[in-house]
Amino acid sequence: MMSVLDKITFFEFLTPLIKSGKKTITIRNKSESHYVVGSQVEVFTLETDQKVGEIEIISVQPITFDGINEFHAQQESLALPRLKELIKEIYPNINELFVITYKLMPSGI
Repeated sequence: MMSVLDKITFFEFLTPLIKSGKKTITIRNKSESHYVVGSQVEVFTLETDQKVGEIEIISVQPITFDGINEFHAQQESLALPRLKELIKEIYPNINELFVITYKLMPSGI
């Protein structure tokens, strides 16, 4: 039985977009795609493991590398060629990826 993931990390440069609610997707490989729709997940920076906030998982959908488009690049705040280059660096030789859609949870402050 697989446990429900309750933590996700992002590059620090993306955290302002996440906290503003402008970034609502992430692209991950199969091993990082096991989030449960409706679950709440804590968001941390990859570099420093600093908590950024919490998100609710809306959907987890498969996508091929060739299916990555301008919308995905805008969400990642990168040009499409740079996004594809970065994905190839992070996930070499992987064509099957997953788009995880989420929404920012209110901070309660």
